[in-house]
Amino acid sequence: MIENDVITLKIESFSNLGYGIARQDGKVVFVSNACPGDEVEVKIDKVCKNFTYATATKVLTPSEHRTEPVCPLQKVCGACQLGFIDYDYQLELKRQNVEDAMRKIGGLDVEVNTPVPSPQKLNYRHKIQYPVGETKNSKRILAGYFKQKSHEIVNIKYCPVQPAICDEIIEFIRNKAFDFGISGFNEKKHTGDLRHIVLRASADSGKILVTLVINATRSFPRLRDFAQCIFDEFEAVTGVCANFNPKKTNVILGETSECLCGKDYIIERILGKTFKIGANTFFQINPKSAENIFEYVKKHIAENFDRPTVLDAYSGVSAFGITVSDVAKEVVCVEENTDSCELAHEIARENKVKNIEINNMDAGKFFAREKHKFDVVILDPPRSGCTEESLDNALKVCGKQIIYVSCNPATLARDLKYLCARGARISGRIQPFDMFCHTYHIENVAIIDVP
Repeated sequence: MIENDVITLKIESFSNLGYGIARQDGKVVFVSNACPGDEVEVKIDKVCKNFTYATATKVLTPSEHRTEPVCPLQKVCGACQLGFIDYDYQLELKRQNVEDAMRKIGGLDVEVNTPVPSPQKLNYRHKIQYPVGETKNSKRILAGYFKQKSHEIVNIKYCPVQPAICDEIIEFIRNKAFDFGISGFNEKKHTGDLRHIVLRASADSGKILVTLVINATRSFPRLRDFAQCIFDEFEAVTGVCANFNPKKTNVILGETSECLCGKDYIIERILGKTFKIGANTFFQINPKSAENIFEYVKKHIAENFDRPTVLDAYSGVSAFGITVSDVAKEVVCVEENTDSCELAHEIARENKVKNIEINNMDAGKFFAREKHKFDVVILDPPRSGCTEESLDNALKVCGKQIIYVSCNPATLARDLKYLCARGARISGRIQPFDMFCHTYHIENVAIIDVP
């Protein structure tokens, strides 16, 4: 096989990154836009020493699980990798990927439940982050997700997995930016004004917070006028913020933001609790599916403990801590993002949660200094998982159980392996939740008994 060869393959299985897996001449071939059971004609994209990448160009015999794509741009846009596979089979593929990660990475023989499906299959994505560029000659604004395996922007006018109002707002920004002299970002030259458009939509109220990520250190008059124009155009827009990110980085948001008009937050409701979500604060992109996770964790605590003490690490706006406070004696939250902690204090006050303590500091440092033992420790780390030091400290401060919430099966398997090697034991089955429909991503909750 050489690059640009066209060959026929039978897709045997599925990878954890959303590729169909085939074999040719004893070598693994990862095929994009292919489903197990497909017979496809593929073009070879890249030949490596131990494996090959290819793209399906023609389906010769479709899998029984292949269906009409959720979006006409599915093959081009890099967002919905599984959007051509029927939803029930998507869930099974994700379950298999979690099981494979546990066995191959963690060396763990643990059962994995079928994922809890998302209550919404479309219009579920309530956080949208579009990179922005512009056309070479006309300087027309481009905004959308990157094309698969590239930094070429797909100029998306309609996305079925996000609320329709978000398409309208982004189209308005695209068309009106030029009138205010707002240019699109040139990633190679590091020039231009608008780097990203970030929308946060409330599933509860339908209100939208718009954040314009700007290649600058502070706001300027034409930016403020543009923000006011967006705010005045849409009744659903509760506020327009600027986030300043002049660095040469792939990180979307910079460290500082400014509210240019309206409010700098939206309101979301989870399990009867009200949450404020700002431009720089983390909150799950699929609120309805997130509510299933919070309910699962809260129910487990209520059924297995009598008013326990709970530590919520990597707590963000203390969503877990606040939702489980009803069944806990005391909740201690730890989060290093200052904006999130400030919002968490407000949210706790407005929900009249009095049995909660919020600490603005690195979770690892908190673990290292803490002498108190908690009945339950909730770990909800970033995609990279926990450090070994943090896991050691979690074992040190946990008296009975760790509830580990993870968006990455690979780092979850790695961390569970580390915990089990130190005497911990996985209790029952791992429970996945489908937070990201039509993608290969999957959220998981693991219950761990500590020694």
